[in-house]
Amino acid sequence: MLSLCICGTAITSQYLAERYKVNTPMLQSFINYCLLFLIYTMMLAFRSGSDNLLVILKRKWWKYILLGLADVEANYMIVRAYQYTTLTSVQLLDCFGIPVLMALSWFILYARYRVIHFIAVAVCLLGVGTMVGADILAGREDNSGSDVLIGDILVLLGASLYAISNVCEEYIVKKLSRQEFLGMVGLFGTIISGIQLLIVEYKDIASIHWDWKIALLFVAFALCMFCLYSFMPLVIKVTSATSVNLGILTADLYSLFVGLFLFGYKFSGLYILSFTVIMVGFILYCSTPTRTAEPAESSVPPVTSIGIDNLGMKLEENLQETHSAVL
Repeated sequence: MLSLCICGTAITSQYLAERYKVNTPMLQSFINYCLLFLIYTMMLAFRSGSDNLLVILKRKWWKYILLGLADVEANYMIVRAYQYTTLTSVQLLDCFGIPVLMALSWFILYARYRVIHFIAVAVCLLGVGTMVGADILAGREDNSGSDVLIGDILVLLGASLYAISNVCEEYIVKKLSRQEFLGMVGLFGTIISGIQLLIVEYKDIASIHWDWKIALLFVAFALCMFCLYSFMPLVIKVTSATSVNLGILTADLYSLFVGLFLFGYKFSGLYILSFTVIMVGFILYCSTPTRTAEPAESSVPPVTSIGIDNLGMKLEENLQETHSAVL
């Protein structure tokens, strides 16, 4: 379902770019962050106690600014990379985020992988390679790019920022709450993308010839993006950021299948093979749960030496004695 949401954003963006010559990735992201702000940030504003918006901002405002910056720039860099490099490079180099994500999960979330997990990731990446090969054979690789090196660097940076954002998301969702993550990303994402929007896209926005079709495509993109952001924390909470990123590798294939009808792409049997290989790798990864290593033990001495069970018995005895004394 997350892959279908990503497919929806890709198709609407391509329609805007090819049919209406509208290239405003930051404006599209800004609308999504505004929706997150209106729903989830407002929810935090009306909460009480330690979950209140002001309390969270007082304690962790600078951390969420960095998280919002990573999320906004990851979205922007990947989309901007298409102007400089090739489709093949973006699809291949975007996978760089998965090993970065695994490394960050190892050190930050103390995730420990088994051999089968590394094999599963290799199988998924093999499926991506098959998809790229199908693109080349089908003739989709017709854009040489204006500056391949700049585009490749943007993809690598964007993939790394995605990995950072996803690890932070997994930590917040599992340790704190989904509403806090989405509320803070909505707040700072709106501010950061709004400022960047005024700097880099004000001319592109002014040149748009608005009609109901363009407006409908913007709405469709925003709803797909909003659903993606809303549902991804739910999936990450019960699995992990790595398994989610492996699963959404199928998003490009869904876009290709839709493109067969909308944009006249040529069909190749390798697309079916690629989809199958990615799904086999994804299922293989999810078949064995990762384990979590315990962080280094604290130097603080234990509270008591009698043990939890004995402590409970002692408390119960004391309560009985107190009760008898009162009688």
